Amino acid sequence: MAKPSATKLSGFSGKLTTWQLTAGSAAFGLVIAAGAVAAAGPWDSSGQRTAERDRAASQEAWGGADHAGRAPGSEPDAAPSAPSVLAGLGAPAGVAPAPTDSALAEVLDPLMRDPALGPKRSAVVLDAASGKPVYGKSAGDGLTPASTIKIATAVAALSAVGPDHRIATKTVIESDVSGTPDVVLVGGGDPTLTARKDGRYTDTAASLRTLAEDTARALKSRGIDKIKLSYDTSLYSGPVQHPIGPNENITPVSALMADEGRLDDSTSGPAPRTADPAGEATRKFAQFLRDKGIDTSTPPEATPGPSKASDRAESLAKVESPPLSALVERMLTHSDNDIAEALARQAAIAAKEPASFDGAGKAVRDTLSEQKLPLSGTKFADGSGLDRADRVSAELLAALLDHAADPGRPELRSVVTGLPVAGFTGTLVDRYPKDSPGTGVVRAKTGTLTGVNSLAGTVVDADGRLLVFAFMTTGTTDPQSAQKALDHMASTVANCGCR
Repeated sequence: MAKPSATKLSGFSGKLTTWQLTAGSAAFGLVIAAGAVAAAGPWDSSGQRTAERDRAASQEAWGGADHAGRAPGSEPDAAPSAPSVLAGLGAPAGVAPAPTDSALAEVLDPLMRDPALGPKRSAVVLDAASGKPVYGKSAGDGLTPASTIKIATAVAALSAVGPDHRIATKTVIESDVSGTPDVVLVGGGDPTLTARKDGRYTDTAASLRTLAEDTARALKSRGIDKIKLSYDTSLYSGPVQHPIGPNENITPVSALMADEGRLDDSTSGPAPRTADPAGEATRKFAQFLRDKGIDTSTPPEATPGPSKASDRAESLAKVESPPLSALVERMLTHSDNDIAEALARQAAIAAKEPASFDGAGKAVRDTLSEQKLPLSGTKFADGSGLDRADRVSAELLAALLDHAADPGRPELRSVVTGLPVAGFTGTLVDRYPKDSPGTGVVRAKTGTLTGVNSLAGTVVDADGRLLVFAFMTTGTTDPQSAQKALDHMASTVANCGCR
């Protein structure tokens, strides 16, 4: 049984050790008000719980794991320090004792029998310092992962193109066209490209307004003030519509979009979406050009059409996304489906596969296979986890997180720093009450579809040991009870020395 030396908290039946309190304050930036919110349904027809989509994401939680954006006019809040967590909070790796298999099983086995977890459930806990499993139940079973598949998407994209890669959106001009010059807006697959003048992420995202200004300047330097404008989305192939159909959780997947195709002012969570993200972005771009004195020969109320830039086209201007590491953090913190599909296609492009759902799935699998990760029973039908055809094992999720927590793989570090912090950020902002042993100590990716609940992440146990866990369940009938059961399992690991 657990035998940690611990500090008793008033009104709290669990225990937090000095190690964990240090982890909570130093590593996770506990300067954010907890503000727990009830995570009651409803469940929508698409199968993704509104509470996860809407409440957690719209909370926005300035700072924390996703520190790329901030409240307008404010300085960013403290962000987690990944190195201090991954290096054992300043102590040499492996100094704190690891839990034993039998002791951990003694506290987790009863929780795994909770009927709220449904008929199919699996679990893995790894010791991050050694990578060895210290607990496992049906670890290799391929289950529907929901949004926890984004961990695989993140690792594959970072491995394939690197954390410093930036996605470019550009304009080109066809050099051998007589009459009115043809200018093409070429999409590079950046869903975070923004047309907004201000608001969250506008200080870090690539700006469509800036691209228009630079394009107008380049045209005027050539003595051009009237053009024919079109757009090029040929980087991507295959269906643009996700198999779930039109849905507020995801925009049709296009190589060109602005603000993720959202038709409101939101930056995360569900929102009304345009059915034509490339056309909508180009229509806004045309207006920005007109504001700078460039006539696009397209009426303001009309949308320029599609085309394909030729190999002879000359560059006019370009803007670039934040580095891939920042996109990964934003994706994981807010469970952003649009970014997830874009990152999966970046992996496909790097692997010279078609930038489609099928090509991206193959690229993700091949990239992970090269790293000798356990892929038995897996299927990558999409990059976001909205597709119920996805299959991932708890063993794979834990191995991916263990990979990312390895100090020898710094290129994957944003997979850990992007994980929501229990009770504080992203999709865990409204889970884990402030007096829970998991609050501020558990950081994990959630996964929720109708009948599917999963949780995978890292936790510092009562002895100060960093552990990696993945809990999955399928066939649940009460989403709130299933989530509470998973959260309780992670909190139990946090509260346990288990030696």
